[in-house]
Amino acid sequence: MRKFFLIIPILFSFISVYANHVVGGEIFYSYIGPGGQPNTSKYAVSLRLFRDCDQPCGGTTGTACLPLSVTISIFVNNPPYARVNDYPVNRTNFQTITLTTYPPCISAKPYVCYEIATYTKNIDLADNTYGYRIAFQTCCRAPSANVLSDAQTLSGVPGATYECVVPGTNQLSTGHNSSAIFNIKDTALVCKQSPFVLDFSATDADGDSLSYQFQSAYGGGAFTSATDLQAGFPLYKTVNYNTALGYSGTQPLGANVTIDPASGIISGNSPDPNLYVVCVSVAEWRNGIIISVHRKDFIMVVNDCSIPAPTLKPSYITCDGYNLTFSNSTNSSLIKTYYWDFGVTSLADDTSNVPVATYTYPDSGTYTVTLIVNRGMQCTDTATTQALVYPGFIPDFKYTGSCVTNPYNFFDLTTSKYGFVDSWHWDFGDLSTLADTAIIPNTSYLYPSSGARDVSLIVTNSKGCLDTVIKQVSIVDNPVVTLPFTDTLICSIDTLQLQSAASTSAATFNWQPGYNIINPTSATPLVYPKDTTTYNVTIDDSGCVASASVTVNVIDKVLLDIGADTTICQTDSIQLSPNTNALYFTWSPATGLNNPKIKDPVAVPPSNITYSLLASVGKCIATDAVNIKTVPYPISLAGPDTLICYGKTIMLSGNITGAFYTWSPVNSLLNSNSLTPVAGPQSTTAYVLSVTDTLGCPKPKTDTVVVNVISQVQAFAGNDTTIVATQPLQLNARGGDIYSWSPASGMNNTKISNPLVILGASYDSVTYHLKVETKEGCVGYDDITVRVFKTKPDIFVPTGFTPNGDGLNDVLKPTAVGLKQFLYFRVYNRWGQMVYSTGEQNKGWDGTFAGIKQASGTYVFVAEGVDYLGNRLLRKGTAVLIR
Repeated sequence: MRKFFLIIPILFSFISVYANHVVGGEIFYSYIGPGGQPNTSKYAVSLRLFRDCDQPCGGTTGTACLPLSVTISIFVNNPPYARVNDYPVNRTNFQTITLTTYPPCISAKPYVCYEIATYTKNIDLADNTYGYRIAFQTCCRAPSANVLSDAQTLSGVPGATYECVVPGTNQLSTGHNSSAIFNIKDTALVCKQSPFVLDFSATDADGDSLSYQFQSAYGGGAFTSATDLQAGFPLYKTVNYNTALGYSGTQPLGANVTIDPASGIISGNSPDPNLYVVCVSVAEWRNGIIISVHRKDFIMVVNDCSIPAPTLKPSYITCDGYNLTFSNSTNSSLIKTYYWDFGVTSLADDTSNVPVATYTYPDSGTYTVTLIVNRGMQCTDTATTQALVYPGFIPDFKYTGSCVTNPYNFFDLTTSKYGFVDSWHWDFGDLSTLADTAIIPNTSYLYPSSGARDVSLIVTNSKGCLDTVIKQVSIVDNPVVTLPFTDTLICSIDTLQLQSAASTSAATFNWQPGYNIINPTSATPLVYPKDTTTYNVTIDDSGCVASASVTVNVIDKVLLDIGADTTICQTDSIQLSPNTNALYFTWSPATGLNNPKIKDPVAVPPSNITYSLLASVGKCIATDAVNIKTVPYPISLAGPDTLICYGKTIMLSGNITGAFYTWSPVNSLLNSNSLTPVAGPQSTTAYVLSVTDTLGCPKPKTDTVVVNVISQVQAFAGNDTTIVATQPLQLNARGGDIYSWSPASGMNNTKISNPLVILGASYDSVTYHLKVETKEGCVGYDDITVRVFKTKPDIFVPTGFTPNGDGLNDVLKPTAVGLKQFLYFRVYNRWGQMVYSTGEQNKGWDGTFAGIKQASGTYVFVAEGVDYLGNRLLRKGTAVLIR
């Protein structure tokens, strides 16, 4: 659970005006013994600072070396956090740690080196109730990728604050405390986008239990000298994390990196190469409560390197099945092959060669899993892990409680098929304190106020299973009184058992008034009032009091009126709605009823029927009956759907049983007031026959007949044309399925769509009549006139035209004679520019070009076509445009 800390002001230490560029630090202390004065204790207080060796310092570098002395400030750990004193502390130790051992197949060997300076001073502190906060503050960390810049510092990068807490007697009633101290293991090599394990654990001289978590790092001040600040008011805040990239105080290296709360081991997949601020707080637990918390933060370097060494989690566990998935977390291009052995000694085929392997174990147990990368190759490496297969671990708990003035009790209900439950960590959801925790299976907690709390229980078992269950607990001001009803009805000759319940079995009950009541101090008394009475119950649960009431309405008899008999259409439903004060109902017969035991059932009677109702309130009863008459719907039969040709009519054939009928729509019907109207729709139409009756069923009955209209037959014999005597003409008709031509003059077949016509010189013209019929029997007609020229095939173009809009000779148009295909007709002006072109017969030039009337004068034309013998015919000439 995240808690809210009050921010404590501290002074900056006096160090160089250079940017400091520290990469980490912490403050810790050890209890030495009694102080030099009564009621005081002596502590060895130490500050440890880290600096990257890779950056030169001093001189003109702009980077300060680790100082020879610092100032440490001490405050009372209670608002307003009074300053106790500022202590100058000299450097007592200086060391350099360097990484010297690298993996044999690493892609690069980055330089890893840190300077560590320690500043220690013995300080006497007066024993008090609240304890102390010991702090050191400076400007200017080294820049990092997960923390944004700080405009309040001279260098633009945020500063740093390190602190620890000395508990007072309100947290540690007896004895003294030495703080936990983080181990120095800061030369771990972390390569980019690769799995890593970083030991951020601490040791505790008192043997206190320790727990770890990521926290936001504290920033520093705007300056490097405490004398530049108003006394007692330095800046004491958290750094500004780059949340846009997914970083925060609780996820300083992104979502793929976590810290083990029990061991302080940081592990996961590293981000891209850069510097990252990491802050870990360690909490000391003694007798189930937290007595002290302090932090260490460090700028972790992610290097631009990769190694082929496989990385597996320390163990893989399944507590709810037999399947486990294993994957190598090292992202290195140097890894070429994988070989997994899942550790089942009785099997030879428990292997895999894929990067991410899933295996189903045959039984529960602990197995040693081996991964060999680059097996049989250069730079091969091996990693092992434990596969823990122990399904059947189910966390659970229950709780009891009365109200906010009493403790709530919590009981562990966790079950474990394998092993035994061996640890518990309760968090009772009280955001106002850190002390709302416990580490025993069954416990209690007194909440300071009412409201909903999210209570969590983290449990583990001896096989390594870990799981969490969270439940919302409602802390009430008064106990909860449960009544199944608050208003009821009885007959004056009946006895009723009232019912109530409280949240715990320790509650006592008292019912008032004492009028006609048996056992008034039980949860379930018996009452037999003769008049309407309200009974009040008061519940006392360990001093928590609540009350509720129930009104018992009393009647002397049941009133019942089902209503008048009625008539409905057969197959329709009707809801029965009796007017009554009864509570219980029995309808008979049950035929057609959806529920014969409710007040207002829905009935669908198959025929005339009488329903009887027995209504009761205890021993008071009444009966009544209602008759429902069913009348059949009228009958409407509009006839079968049909098909007609466009322009035709058809007689509809309706059949009814009823008093009245109507057709709709009527706009395409003749004799629409008869059952056999004549329909002549122009398009497909649905005609509805609606029938009503006078026999008691008021609803009309309808039926529909659809008259589907086949579209009008579009017969096409072809455009009128001209031919040369004795030359063939190919006709091409369309529009249907059956064709008939007349007359038969010169035609080779009058029953096909594309007959061949040859007319001799004795003919001037022939008009052929075409009849087209569809497979449905619909008919269409068209004509084509064929004029016969006695000349050879030719293209005739007039020698002039007058486009004046009088309708006479307005267009220069070619006339093709005896041609099977007309190719084009083109007109050019005197400068050779084409002013008109067409490939269609019976089209011509109107004397304009691009919408502009052309001048009078002579124009050249060219026309070309193909005769029925396949010969190409080209004609050129001139024509005069006359305005």
